[in-house]
Amino acid sequence: MEKFVLPNVLADRYASSPMVSLWSPTGKVIMEREFWIAVMKAQKELGIKIEKKAIDQSEKVKGLVNLDSIREREIVTKHDVKARLEEFAELSGHQHAHKGMTSRDLTENVEQLQTHRALSLILEKSVACLCALGEKAKKFKDLAVTARSHNVPAQLTTLGKRMANWGEEFERSVEAVSRLCATYPYRGLKGAVGTRLDQVTLLGSSRKAEQLDQKVMKHLGATGVWENVGQVYPRSLDFEVVSLLFRLASAPASFAKTVRIMAGHELLGEGFAKGQTGSSAMPHKMNSRSCERINGFHAIISGYLTMATQLSGDQWNEGDVSCSVVRRLMIPDAFLAMDGLLETFITVLAQMEVFPSVIGAERKKYLPFLLTTTVMMEAVKAGSGREDAHAAIKEHALATVRDLRRGKIIENDLADRLAKDKRIGLKIKDLRKIIKEGDKAVGAAHQQVEHFIKRVQTWSARYPKAKTYSPESIL
Repeated sequence: MEKFVLPNVLADRYASSPMVSLWSPTGKVIMEREFWIAVMKAQKELGIKIEKKAIDQSEKVKGLVNLDSIREREIVTKHDVKARLEEFAELSGHQHAHKGMTSRDLTENVEQLQTHRALSLILEKSVACLCALGEKAKKFKDLAVTARSHNVPAQLTTLGKRMANWGEEFERSVEAVSRLCATYPYRGLKGAVGTRLDQVTLLGSSRKAEQLDQKVMKHLGATGVWENVGQVYPRSLDFEVVSLLFRLASAPASFAKTVRIMAGHELLGEGFAKGQTGSSAMPHKMNSRSCERINGFHAIISGYLTMATQLSGDQWNEGDVSCSVVRRLMIPDAFLAMDGLLETFITVLAQMEVFPSVIGAERKKYLPFLLTTTVMMEAVKAGSGREDAHAAIKEHALATVRDLRRGKIIENDLADRLAKDKRIGLKIKDLRKIIKEGDKAVGAAHQQVEHFIKRVQTWSARYPKAKTYSPESIL
């Protein structure tokens, strides 16, 4: 019977090569064998009789991975670790690997090593995205755009300020990922139920068993270690990891949704590569498909977060394997999706186009209405009551909008209407001056953007390669 192989879409289509390599089946087998070797070396140092040639032979064959052979063994054993151990023992010609260990001593730590390294990749790539956001905020800090609340024209902001909005949220998430990278705790060598019994028996003392744990954790580059665990480490840690990925994805998702809205009004575009096709039917179309993809990744990670919530707080006694099938999917795929999101995010930031003339036309269309709060504050300064001024401006603004929409007037005459209302207390020349200088009515946006740019500079100083990061070509 023909064997069908289904691809992992996240790995094959979206994630970068380093992230795919980290979670590949072959890569994991090699990491496990390196772990076994590290344990053998440490045991030898602590007095266990293991020939040097056995370790050397293990090193020699650790890269010889035959996944089909391992699979055939697992069909018989119904145990994945036992299958991989038998394969390694046969290749190396000895049985020193896995002494005093349980399966979880191997799998938990190796999976954690993958997670920790994946977090580090995500952190570095996130800083690159943060730097790109800082560059865009700086470039467009003076470009006044129509700000919207409830998706309705509200006041003016700058495109740079809008970039800083997303950037500041993103920066807080990057900081959280950085903290977890610096403190991420490994399970360590704790044995079948967490007491190190077999290593204590093998080495002759609890002190030596603890030393073994420390040596192996040093091999992994562990930033922290659980001391009191059972067969498995608490799955609340997996929840912390996946929830951080979801949090990190949130600012790019908001960015992508707004870019899609703005692109629909031709205010900007996400970029369109040479040879790219927007629609198979409509040749003119330049769809915001990359931003749509970012929003899709956000939804995917949300699904894995739901999985993580099901595992956290569901640990029986010292451990069981009910979480295994979930974690095999959840952890690698959450990282693959996050990696794909960041690769797409930085690509859009690099390629996006801004159209100031269209932005200016939209601004001109809405400008009198965007300045109603400015008019109200000037009226208050001139002696009007705040509520009286608000009621008057609302009355005339709504009437002007209705007349424009119904075609009763062509030109916006809100200023003339306000000048005739004694509740406002402002002359037509004052109102026209406010409108004429309306493009400058962005409050403290410039200073706010500068604050964000300074924050980005602290990150680029910590990660100097981030500014020059170039993503792989996305599909």
